[in-house]
Amino acid sequence: MITSRSVVLDTETTGMPVTNGHRIIEIGCIELMDRRLTGRHFHVYLQPDRDSDQCAINIHGITDKFLKGKPRFAEVADEFFNFLNGAQLIIHNAAFDVSFINNEFALIGQTDRADISRHCLILDTLIMARERHPGQANSLDALCKRYGVNNSSRELHGALLDSEILANVYLTMTSGQTSLSLSGNTSDSDYSTKGSSNHPSEIQRLPKDRLPTPIIYASKQELAEHSARLEAISKSAGTMALWTQLTQKSLN
Repeated sequence: MITSRSVVLDTETTGMPVTNGHRIIEIGCIELMDRRLTGRHFHVYLQPDRDSDQCAINIHGITDKFLKGKPRFAEVADEFFNFLNGAQLIIHNAAFDVSFINNEFALIGQTDRADISRHCLILDTLIMARERHPGQANSLDALCKRYGVNNSSRELHGALLDSEILANVYLTMTSGQTSLSLSGNTSDSDYSTKGSSNHPSEIQRLPKDRLPTPIIYASKQELAEHSARLEAISKSAGTMALWTQLTQKSLN
């Protein structure tokens, strides 16, 4: 499956793990097409028909009282699936969210949709970050700090906000666009309504007085590991590594 359409996704739940009967209470998704924000998003709060663990409420701030009267997953399942179907899903710690999504479809008897990986490509940014930064903290907050992504509005976890932040992190990690906005005139109320928006984003012009793009330098440890790797390559090949040769030429 090859697709130029991506959906950055996050969920909030009543707790964990899913095998203890925990349910999804919030879904937030934003759409990218050819690595550009389209302005379409899907966002919904859900009535889980069970209480949330207090430790989960402490993380996302969504109370059982707030969720009373919200739709159940069965009421939004078709719209949600249609928003995801055929896309590349970009998720941080995908195993967690995918297990909950699959469970929700299974609970309403939609067995064909109960393995979302059959309908979507899944890219886990946590695995990607661990490969790029082994031995370092790779939470979403840690990646924001590492890549200079502003997450100052993230006092509590929220699925739609976290999706937007993750999109910034993912595009920065993969050398793409580094600043996103759902719309030039998006207000907080736009983030709390069910469903998707088909209104495209306005073109965002970068201000002349903007802060310079952060330059991320390799740490001493990373430089040391790089040198050790070049030495190992040279020893194995019996000749100077190509990178070393090119570096020396550029210095001369």
